[in-house]
Amino acid sequence: MKNDSHIQDLIEASIASGANAIGEDDAKTILNACGVPVVAETRAASPAAAGQAAASTGFPVVLKAVGPQILHKTEAGLVRVGLNSPAEVIAAATRMQAGAGSRIEAFLVQPQVQGRRELVAGMFRDPLFGPVIMFGLGGIFTEALNDTVFKIAPLEPADIAAMFQEIRSRKLLGAFRGEAAVDLDALRNILMGLSDLARQFPDIREIDINPLIVQPDGRPVAVDALIVTGKDRRESFSRSEVNRSTLRSCYYPQSLVFIGASGSISKWGHMIPTNVLNRNFKGRVYLVNPKGGQIAGQTAYRSVSDIDAEIDLAVITIPAAKVKEQIPLLRQKKVKAMLLISSGFRETGAAGRQLEDEVVEEARKAGILIFGPNTMGICNPHIDFFCCGVHVYPLPGSTSLVSQSGNMGTQLLAFAEQQDIGIRAFSGSGNEAMVTLEDYMEAFEADDLTRTVVLYVESVKDGARFFQSARRVSKKKPVVVLKGGRTSQGGMAAASHTGAMASDHRIFEAACRQAGIIQVRQPMDLLDLSAVFSALPLPKGNRVAILTLGGGWGVVTTDLCIEQGLAIPDLSEDIMARLDQILPDYWSRGNPVDIVGESDPTIPMTAIEALLKWDACDAVIHLGIHGRRILAAKMINSVGNTDPAYSPEQLDQLRSMIVEFEKRYIRHVVELTGKYQKPVLGVSLLSDEKSKTLYRIEGCQYNGVFFPSPERAVKALAGMCRYRQWLEAGA
Repeated sequence: MKNDSHIQDLIEASIASGANAIGEDDAKTILNACGVPVVAETRAASPAAAGQAAASTGFPVVLKAVGPQILHKTEAGLVRVGLNSPAEVIAAATRMQAGAGSRIEAFLVQPQVQGRRELVAGMFRDPLFGPVIMFGLGGIFTEALNDTVFKIAPLEPADIAAMFQEIRSRKLLGAFRGEAAVDLDALRNILMGLSDLARQFPDIREIDINPLIVQPDGRPVAVDALIVTGKDRRESFSRSEVNRSTLRSCYYPQSLVFIGASGSISKWGHMIPTNVLNRNFKGRVYLVNPKGGQIAGQTAYRSVSDIDAEIDLAVITIPAAKVKEQIPLLRQKKVKAMLLISSGFRETGAAGRQLEDEVVEEARKAGILIFGPNTMGICNPHIDFFCCGVHVYPLPGSTSLVSQSGNMGTQLLAFAEQQDIGIRAFSGSGNEAMVTLEDYMEAFEADDLTRTVVLYVESVKDGARFFQSARRVSKKKPVVVLKGGRTSQGGMAAASHTGAMASDHRIFEAACRQAGIIQVRQPMDLLDLSAVFSALPLPKGNRVAILTLGGGWGVVTTDLCIEQGLAIPDLSEDIMARLDQILPDYWSRGNPVDIVGESDPTIPMTAIEALLKWDACDAVIHLGIHGRRILAAKMINSVGNTDPAYSPEQLDQLRSMIVEFEKRYIRHVVELTGKYQKPVLGVSLLSDEKSKTLYRIEGCQYNGVFFPSPERAVKALAGMCRYRQWLEAGA
């Protein structure tokens, strides 16, 4: 970048003066040095000098008053446009001087730039993620219309392309009312220049270019600029490196000890050991209680020192104040890690924070890795290891789940068990004194059994590392996140439009989009997405064919698809001809394909395959075919109660036929999914205690996926499409 030393001098001078703002003309000098085109202007010390400058500039002109205490000139009445003579300029400057007095350091005289489109670009430093670049619709309506997007710096080309696509007013970037399309190369240079400034000069706190006027020939030019300076006071996170090998090995312990084992059924020291012992876990399990005796049919040792065996993992449930005294004993036993279930640490306040820091320091010296504290535990269904408080047992699968909330983790594991959604591994991350969300992500990144990483997040301590880890992991496998506390507002006192447009949840959401994270709004969405990512191929595009047993559901599903950014293409003549051979004459002849309640079981089977063969179809949603057995069973019961012409044997045979059809239908859908490599998502007509989200078919690469509502099916498919689009964008 040109004139680095001059830029640094301007920054340091603004900080030393206490103003923490760089004047507009100097700000434009800095921006111009990093590739931002700026309007030509003349600085004038007095109203008379401003009049002379205007005569040399040519009319009409814009007059501005500037000074270190003037941040928002328009709001203060210190900008005049459309001045057409030296006398008008002098009069306007005199009135400004009378109103603002000593706050005015000088006047700027600029030619009035013509252009109907006004954009905004800027940068600010987020307390969590660091420098953030903003772009969107500018001018006086920036905050009112709120059409802006954010990306974490440093920017990559794919990030800038995404910014152009994500603003709602993106049509303004094309040809507009006789004016040329915006020079996108120039816009890219501007945004990349802001990213470079943020990286090279950490004492620039905010940059605001508003408006960035697009001239009739499409060239953007900055006619106003603000740079705010200040020392970066963000909390630094310099944690010691977590041993990934040790972390992964804790999911495969060959021996573990429970310190704080209890015979009381309501205590964690009883709930967790009985959970482990209840399963077919092959590792050795030891219990420690200072009273000794028998607990859960096992010998209880008075101290971990009394155990004559090597121990991989210690599970701690004793009171927080007694944890530190166990560390020397664990060190003697060469224990690699502790699962610290105990609460009473950082979550309780200053005293608890100090105690947690002391425990972490002692454990670090002893070479012991801490999970938690205040965690509900971990599990690995692949070895039948359920070392957590909740006694639910999901099938082994490919979804790795981390929750910062114990209750949320309980709910998700229970739902996964109920719906046959397989879990690769689970961890309640607790206070994350040592092992953080980022450590889990990076461990699962290298895990061959993990296909999807699912996170429930309430707070991120190291935003930069979270963003970088998620962006890297997303390139290999989907990362799905539910963020609690989305509605909290950022506490930064912003001096610019750029900063004022930001809030905690907007920046977190922007970081998720940029990193390829699929962010969801409800807990069930987490496992719905984990189900489709683990069970189906990714769609190659966003074009959806809908097959429905009734018209209303098809209409609703179409609306949901459009709202989620999915396309419902019109049927081609070729596909209609194929369906004409399958469906009755009065079928809908459109997408959605309504099979009008036909009871012939072969119709939906052949119709789905016809849609999957269609080149304009990337995915199929089929509604109402699965789950009809429930209504049929009710009908058969009614027949049995009222019509003596049908014997119980005949009715039982009919029930069996309906159940068998549903099984054959599921297998057929799964086989077609593999044959055409396109995702097929079902919506059940009704569901009961036998209904599942996932149906595993032996010998098939994929699974059957069925949701109880169109909303859940569409949201899951839309998440898959967003992830595919992010991958293809090359982010």
